[in-house]
Amino acid sequence: MSFFGSPPDFDFSLSSTLARNWTVVVARGVLGLVIGLIAFLFPGPTLLSLVGLFAVFLIIDGILATVAAVRAASKNERWGFLTFEGIAGIVAGILAMAMPGLTVFVFVGLLAAWALVSGALELRAAFNLEKDHGRWWLALGGIISIVFGVVLVAAPMFGALVVTWWVGAYATFFGATLLVLGFKLRARKLDSGA
Repeated sequence: MSFFGSPPDFDFSLSSTLARNWTVVVARGVLGLVIGLIAFLFPGPTLLSLVGLFAVFLIIDGILATVAAVRAASKNERWGFLTFEGIAGIVAGILAMAMPGLTVFVFVGLLAAWALVSGALELRAAFNLEKDHGRWWLALGGIISIVFGVVLVAAPMFGALVVTWWVGAYATFFGATLLVLGFKLRARKLDSGA
C-alpha cells in the first residue's frame, strides 16, 4: 500500500472513512463555531490572547485530523493528506504557543500559511470524496481556508481587531461547512447501514 492509499480510480474509501468518522468532522465544526463566536463576542482581548486561543484550536484540530488519519490507516484507506493536515495544525499551534510574543505580522503570516496549506489539502481531499458524501462541502471548506489565507497575506498589518474579526469569520464559516459536511456524512452512513 502506498503512503496515500490506492489510486483514486479504484478507491472510494475516503468517502466511507469520512462517513464512519462523521463525529470527528462534526467536532471540528463545533470547535470552529465556538472559536468564531468567542472572536466576535470578545473582540477586545489582545492579539496575544488570540494567538494562544487559536494555537489551542490548531492543536486540537490537528489532533482530530490525525485521529481520522490513524483510523483510515488502520483500515488500509487513504490517510496521507489527513496526516499532513494534522501535523501542520499541531506544529503551527505549538509554534504559536512557544512564542507568545509573536508580532502581529509573524502571527498573521503563520496563520496565513496554515490556512493556505490546510485549504489546499482539503481541496485535494474533496476530489477523492464521492459527490453524495458531501464533496462540495469539503471543497467549500478548502476554498474558505484558501481565501482566508490570501486575505491575510494581502493585508497583514490591519491590526488586532481586524485580525480578530477575520479569525472569527473564518472559524465560523469553516465550522459551519464542517457541520453540514458531518451531518451529510452521518446521513450517508445511516443510508448505507454501516
